[in-house]
Amino acid sequence: MTYEELIQAMTPDMHQSLTRAVELGKWPDGRRLTQEQKDICLRAVIAYDHDNKPEEERVGYISRAKKDGSQHGKDPLQPDTIKILTDDKN
Repeated sequence: MTYEELIQAMTPDMHQSLTRAVELGKWPDGRRLTQEQKDICLRAVIAYDHDNKPEEERVGYISRAKKDGSQHGKDPLQPDTIKILTDDKN
């Protein structure tokens, strides 16, 4: 079974179990996850979320919307103008 097939075969219960394991750093039986297991589980959770959940419900989603519908801060995906200051004392 490939990684992609595994993600597609994942059930919501399996997803919840992996999410909980990453959050707590241990399996349901109390054994600690290794760093490699954490990495693999988190990648699986992110891949599952991408394929099965709307953006606002995915792991790591941060809403930039205020209650009035406007955004907090500026959009990080928009270009930003920078001003270069030089010392012209010569």
